[in-house]
Amino acid sequence: MKIIVPMAGRGSRLRPHTLTVPKPLIPIAGKPIVQRLVEDIAKVLDQEIDEIAFIIKDDFGQEIESKLMEIAKAQNAKGTIYYQDKPLGTGHAIMCAKDSLSGPCVIAYADTLFKADFDLDPEADSVIWVKQVANPQAYGVVQLTDNSQITGLVEKPKEFVSDLAVIGIYYFKQGEVLRDELQGVLDNNIIHGGEYQINDGIKSMMEKGKIFVPGKVDEWMDCGNKNVTVETNSRMLNFLHEDKEVLVSDSVTLTNSQIIPPCYIGDGVVLENSVIGPNVSIGDNTIVENATVKNSLIQTNATVKNANLDNAMIGNYAVFNGDFTDVSIGDYSSLT
Repeated sequence: MKIIVPMAGRGSRLRPHTLTVPKPLIPIAGKPIVQRLVEDIAKVLDQEIDEIAFIIKDDFGQEIESKLMEIAKAQNAKGTIYYQDKPLGTGHAIMCAKDSLSGPCVIAYADTLFKADFDLDPEADSVIWVKQVANPQAYGVVQLTDNSQITGLVEKPKEFVSDLAVIGIYYFKQGEVLRDELQGVLDNNIIHGGEYQINDGIKSMMEKGKIFVPGKVDEWMDCGNKNVTVETNSRMLNFLHEDKEVLVSDSVTLTNSQIIPPCYIGDGVVLENSVIGPNVSIGDNTIVENATVKNSLIQTNATVKNANLDNAMIGNYAVFNGDFTDVSIGDYSSLT
């Protein structure tokens, strides 16, 4: 099994946090989004992962590429890096990794997290992960037959088609079939919204009789902007707490302070005269003094003093000293 992860977008809606780090590397409950995504896929599939291919921009840098290779190595998989030089759509991004598109594979966009527990249908040519939503007109949804096979994909339907939204994770029994169909999309310059789309390759597969079925997820968590990222961090912390995962490092220095679970507290964190939690993630080597922090995400090597934070997101090496509550401070920023 292979996992293909298109992640060349920087994540403009999550600025300033994505000015120095691409969105898939933003930590959720102590781990980068893309790492949690890969781990969750591997857990659901319960199969050996042979290769994980990451499609990135060529300016992400060696440090980020090394981190991606570590993520693959942790799954005992080969790590491969491909580059997408222009933002020409989902179909174009996937075809940047065409050399890895063979055999069974999962394609997953690295801006979403999920929780699911199901078995892959051995009779299906493809599985499209979906989530039941209250407002399907805001999403791309699947069209189903009476026996729950997918016969179509409809983007933001004005009239009701179904309430099963596509979350951006797909399984293909034969990756080379999708590759060949997407090559036809590129060769014939089939463009929607100025981009080459994976949906056109999928629709061509359906027209040729390939069987698509839905894979329903229990939870779908977005990381599109600051508010939903903080919310996703909180939800993930609660899931991990329910699973009884250890989230607080043994190396935390706690002085006249209280931690209200669920919280992730990284290595070397110093907490002094503070109340932390619930729903807070604090990265390694961060200092928090004289503060109350809840429902917030603070990254590594930050300093937070004299603060009352709620729904806050603070970047790496940032310094914050003040009375603001709902803040969003990027890496290396100082507000004192």
